[in-house]
Amino acid sequence: MDTSLTSSGLAHVWTQGDAVTRTVALILLTMSLATWIIVLWKALDQRAQRAQAKGVEGFWHSADFAEGLDKLGTTEGNPFRAVALEGREAARHILHKDGRPGTQLHDSLDVSDWVERCLRKSVDDHQARAQSGLSVLASVASTAPFVGLFGTVWGIYHALLGIGAAGQVSIDQVAGPIGEALIMTALGLLVAIPAVLGYNALVRGNKGIAHQLNRFAHDLHAYFVTGARVSLGGDAKVLPMKKA
Repeated sequence: MDTSLTSSGLAHVWTQGDAVTRTVALILLTMSLATWIIVLWKALDQRAQRAQAKGVEGFWHSADFAEGLDKLGTTEGNPFRAVALEGREAARHILHKDGRPGTQLHDSLDVSDWVERCLRKSVDDHQARAQSGLSVLASVASTAPFVGLFGTVWGIYHALLGIGAAGQVSIDQVAGPIGEALIMTALGLLVAIPAVLGYNALVRGNKGIAHQLNRFAHDLHAYFVTGARVSLGGDAKVLPMKKA
């Protein structure tokens, strides 16, 4: 397709369209911008978290907990470091290593249950943050084609009204307005397709990171409760790390 024709068609749709047509075009433009911003933002986040996940094995080969935290990294928003810190504070609090008297309701809970609840809370908080923005992509993917279709129907309706008022016309006079109205449907699809692909890719990336984070939290739970990490074979493997 000739680029000049496409540009001229889009320009004509904008200049000759009414308020509804222009509103539909602006809505599709806003949806497209939101889609690309969210996809790039979340993709960069996932890239950083995959790099942070590489520090987990170094954490378990550290001499003590403080060194392990350093190997996890100090970047703000690191979910692996956040889970480790949450587990340490939970173990300290329930075992009264923070100097507080045992007068609170959770002091009656089992150490394993309390640490597990705190670790789960940290993991859930990360997953909630990871899901932020994905609902926007899902909404754009499902509604953008219909927004474009509405623009097309509206454009065809007004084109037919104009043709009817003009009386007998040739096929060229019919094809032009109808073709320009169909541009709105094409724009709706151009907005929806990246949203669908971006949503699927980000969901798949979130699942991979969540799997690594859950496995790390499971090992941390065993460490804080028993002082040993559960190995891949299911046995407890004592680590050369001082109890936090």
